[in-house]
Amino acid sequence: MASIDLRSDLSFFRLLRDSYHRLTRLSLIPDEIEESRAPEWLYKTAPFGLLAHNTATDPVFLYGNQTAQSLFGYTWDELTALPSRLSAEAPERDERQRFLERVQRDGFVSGYSGIRITKDGRRFRIENATVWQLIDNAGTHHGQAAMLPTDAVKSVTSS
Repeated sequence: MASIDLRSDLSFFRLLRDSYHRLTRLSLIPDEIEESRAPEWLYKTAPFGLLAHNTATDPVFLYGNQTAQSLFGYTWDELTALPSRLSAEAPERDERQRFLERVQRDGFVSGYSGIRITKDGRRFRIENATVWQLIDNAGTHHGQAAMLPTDAVKSVTSS
């Protein structure tokens, strides 16, 4: 059985959009975007990075739009095979895990900042990110997603 391509999957888009709205009361996409075109807009055009990982014990990214791929320096195939913990350097991973546990407890957290690392080892700071639980209308938990405003991404020099 062929796997579903989440880059263009309307059901996955609805999970992202609806869980974000249900938790934050905010809209993930502009009102003028037709729902049938929304998955493509989110993947190719959104002015923010959007990532999602699954519910595995060591969660793996299952989605990253082109803006997120550009921020982290990974292709779709590379990103969707990457354990999400590897988006942070080892010293930052404990703090990242505590933060994700807070998201799990509270449903979502806005205003998150943290250091992340690109495929080639460059460090950058994300600021004002929103991370939320991917929970469908039936209450099933599918993972977590993060919106990274690109105007709040700062380069970090190595220490």
